[in-house]
Amino acid sequence: MQKNIITGIERSSQSRFCNHNKIWTKSFILAIIVVISLGIISLFTGVYDIRGQEDGMEMFFITRVPRTVALMLTGAAMAMTGLVMQLITQNRLVEPTTTGTLEWAGLGLLFVYLLFPGPTLVLRMTGAIIFSFVGTMIFFLFLRRVRLRSSLIVPIIGLMLGAVISAVSTFLGLLFQMSQVIEGWFVGSFSAVQAGRYEYLWIIVIVTIIIFIYANRLTLAGLGEDVATSLGVNYNSLILLANGLIAVAVGIVAAVIGNLPFLGLIVPNIVSMIRGDDLRSNLPWVCLIGMGTITLCDIISRTIIMPFEVPVSLILGTMGSVVFLTILLRQRKSRRLI
Repeated sequence: MQKNIITGIERSSQSRFCNHNKIWTKSFILAIIVVISLGIISLFTGVYDIRGQEDGMEMFFITRVPRTVALMLTGAAMAMTGLVMQLITQNRLVEPTTTGTLEWAGLGLLFVYLLFPGPTLVLRMTGAIIFSFVGTMIFFLFLRRVRLRSSLIVPIIGLMLGAVISAVSTFLGLLFQMSQVIEGWFVGSFSAVQAGRYEYLWIIVIVTIIIFIYANRLTLAGLGEDVATSLGVNYNSLILLANGLIAVAVGIVAAVIGNLPFLGLIVPNIVSMIRGDDLRSNLPWVCLIGMGTITLCDIISRTIIMPFEVPVSLILGTMGSVVFLTILLRQRKSRRLI
């Protein structure tokens, strides 16, 4: 009986998806064209003259193509993790930056450097993924013990946890003279991306496919534990799966690129305000707009003080903080009206 209910909900969701939330609309195709245009601009933006040098084409495929691909994959990953976290916590102000997940990933990187001098990229990714998973689970345990679940309390708890973990990382970095690792990680930048150093980002495609497969069940989990359980959904297993997928995506990005704040906050909120909260139909939009946002920020970071380059995390942090404050003010205004 419960399986029939879930199947009916999934079919209803798919029917609604096909009839009312079609993906291949004119606006979606236009958005694809815009993102592709940004990608082409990114390919030909930079100080090195790839058309006037003998090794220009070689450098093009060693640096420009990997950087643009990394931008697309990273933008999709961080925006997607923000969407999933906001859905399962039922809070629009939640994303890896406001839950301490990124800080836990940084602590994992630091531990890897302390245990394995000169670690490989795989070791760094493994440490970041494990610590991201543990940190996200701790965050959810805190939420279960907090009775007051206002929209502001949840991100405040995450920011407090993140501040504590950041302080621990700073202390350990100073104690073991590894401060450069922390400083390098906090400056999220794509300047070091080249062939041979970004390929693990393709794992994000697998994460996206898994999230899309479980989209309907994750949507049910977003309705709350009681509702999901009454419909036959194993709520705890879904939360573990969601946290695992979030940890993989955040850990890979943290190890390869670094800290990218607020991207998971900006994009899902924009999409949700326009299209609602259906995960399956919103996921392609969130990934696409995430790609465009991070690519645009990277282009700005490369051109604003050319020939020098500003870390893309600085541009993202500025934009994200403005959006974060705007959302807070809108919620406060809506409460006054109520």
